[in-house]
Amino acid sequence: MQTTTLFGSQEDTILSGVAYLWTSGSWPLAIVVFVASITVPLLKIIALTVLVVSTQRRTAWRPLERTRLYRVIEIIGRWSMLDIYVVTVLVALVHLQGLATIQAGPGAVAFGAVVVLTMLASLSFDPRLIWDSIDERHG
Repeated sequence: MQTTTLFGSQEDTILSGVAYLWTSGSWPLAIVVFVASITVPLLKIIALTVLVVSTQRRTAWRPLERTRLYRVIEIIGRWSMLDIYVVTVLVALVHLQGLATIQAGPGAVAFGAVVVLTMLASLSFDPRLIWDSIDERHG
């Protein structure tokens, strides 16, 4: 995100925002932003990879836990667009005041694409496939 005011221009990333919040004493907010914007998306991608690879290999490893993992990913997926929403609202509010401008950078587009693609990936995954390997072994 690039911010331009009467006093100059500044570019910020999620990590620089977290660092600023941490050093300014708002460490609880820094932790929330770090978890919501960095940790959760990474864990979501890792979890989707585990689900796809284990299903592709037809493993019978912990089917109940993998099903629960899928349900958690499905619930978290709805909240993943929160970061993009915050940037959009911030840009709109600043443009209304006219004293400063904020532009979302290419990172916002990439982040939004990752969020949308992981949401589509979790929607296209069929959790019944987790149980197919168990049905084949016992059937």
